[in-house]
Amino acid sequence: MDLITGHTKLTALLGSPVAHSVSPLMHNEAFRQLGLDYVYLCFDVGEDTLFQAVAGLKACGIRGFNLTMPNKNKVVELLDELSPAARMIGAVNTVVNEQGRLIGYNTDGIGYMKAAEDAGHQLTGKTITVMGAGGAATAICAQAALDGVKKIHIFARPSSRFFERMKKLTDNINASTSCEALLHDNGDDSVLRKAVSESYLLLNATSVGMAPDVEGCILRDTSLLRPGLVVSDVIYNPRETVLLRKAKDAGCETFNGMYMLLYQGAEAFRLWTGMEMPVGDIKGRYFG
Repeated sequence: MDLITGHTKLTALLGSPVAHSVSPLMHNEAFRQLGLDYVYLCFDVGEDTLFQAVAGLKACGIRGFNLTMPNKNKVVELLDELSPAARMIGAVNTVVNEQGRLIGYNTDGIGYMKAAEDAGHQLTGKTITVMGAGGAATAICAQAALDGVKKIHIFARPSSRFFERMKKLTDNINASTSCEALLHDNGDDSVLRKAVSESYLLLNATSVGMAPDVEGCILRDTSLLRPGLVVSDVIYNPRETVLLRKAKDAGCETFNGMYMLLYQGAEAFRLWTGMEMPVGDIKGRYFG
C-alpha cells in the first residue's frame, strides 16, 4: 500500500507511551509488501480515555487494533466477545472488528514462546520464574503451561489489582494442564531466591525498566543472577534494560521483547487480514 485511499482500512495501537513503538513500521511494511490497502497508526491512550477511544474507533469502522500497557486488562470490559484464550487469561492485546462486533484475542503468549525458540531456548519440561501479574505475564504463563513448561513460579504484589486474577489463572493451569503454577509474594526474598535457583529462565513481565524510566530494575538482589540462568525481559525499549545488563554481567544469556513483539504482531496481522506477515523480511529490516 503506497497511498491512503477512501477504501483504506485502519489498524492501530492503543497504549501509553506508544511513541517508541516499532509496530507501525512492521505492519505498514507488511501491508506494503503484500499490496494491502491498510494503514497502522499509534494513539497515546491510557485507561482514563480508553472507553472513549474504543467507542470512537468502533464508530469509525476500524478493522482492528492492538493494546499495550496499561490497557490490556481494562479493554476486556469494552468488547463484545473474547476468544477462549483471552477469556482464560483475562487480558487482550488484539481486537478484530467483525461487522461492528469487537472480538478480543491474546497473541502475547504465542509471541513470547516463539521468541524464546528464536533465542535458542526450549522451555518445554523446564522450570521458569515470572515477575509480574499483568496482561503480558498472564498471557505468557498460560501459553507456557499449554506448551509443556514443567513449573512456573510467579511473583507479584498481593496489593496489585491483578493478583486475584493471576491466582485464578494459576488454579486454572493446575487444574487443566500438567504444569505446576505457584503464585508468590514478590516481597518474599527467600522464596524468590529458591525459585530462581531452580529455574532455567527468569522473566520480567512488568514495565519496570521501560522507557522513559530506564533506571528501574525488577530484581532487588542481583546476586540471584548466575551463569546458566537465562534472563528475559518483555521490554524492548530500551533494548537492554538494567536487568538484562546486570544479567549479562553475571554471565547469563539474555533476550529482550523485540521478537515477542514481532511474533505477536504477525498473529494479529493474520487475524486482521487473513494473510501471513512476511516475517523473514520484517525481522531482517526492523529487528536485526
